[in-house]
Amino acid sequence: MNRVLIVEDEPNLLLLLTRLLTAEGYAVTPAPDGRSALQPGNSTEFDLVILDLMLPDMSGEDVLRELLVTRPEIKVLVLSSVTDLVRRVGVLDHGAVDFLAKPFANAELMARIRTRIRRPDHQGGNDLRRHLTGAGLQLDLERRELIINGRRIDLSQREFALLAHLLHRTPAVCTRQELLSEVWGLGFDPGSNVVDVCMRRLRAKLTISRIETVRNVGYRLVAC
Repeated sequence: MNRVLIVEDEPNLLLLLTRLLTAEGYAVTPAPDGRSALQPGNSTEFDLVILDLMLPDMSGEDVLRELLVTRPEIKVLVLSSVTDLVRRVGVLDHGAVDFLAKPFANAELMARIRTRIRRPDHQGGNDLRRHLTGAGLQLDLERRELIINGRRIDLSQREFALLAHLLHRTPAVCTRQELLSEVWGLGFDPGSNVVDVCMRRLRAKLTISRIETVRNVGYRLVAC
């Protein structure tokens, strides 16, 4: 069984990630801050570390450096809402194997986790790109872009997370509550039209497939 250390200070997200990975068969150890993550043995017993950068007691970059000092080959996936490009590139330059921006689709996170855990450390940069495909679409998980007929289309973070979830579930119908939970991280319906607004924007960018509304059920992605 693969072992994963999750370093995240937001309690609800830490609980969500713990439940998600446990349900997928991973042995999970949660850590709410940097010092908990750096307890003796943590750098040697895990196959992957999921690390937030905004921690209450120390920076995620410091945690990354400390982990890599003890075990240079450890795989660290940074999961953060940090938008500063210099900082994001910096953690990759300093040894993180991946960076996934919040908000994220659970399906995309799990795909990245599976890829990182099974990938040998010596593989080159050309193998870093991974894609989700379906309904005539291709999502570049590294560049976070939509590819249609070789043309790259920019998506917002939320649009990307929404499309990634729909692609992962194709051809199944995704309920509104499922999307609120998996894409927005909400365990309740806020009574707003956030799903409808994001869905409308995403639909406008799709040319060879479409998002079908299944009345009183939800949405699904279908090829035109």
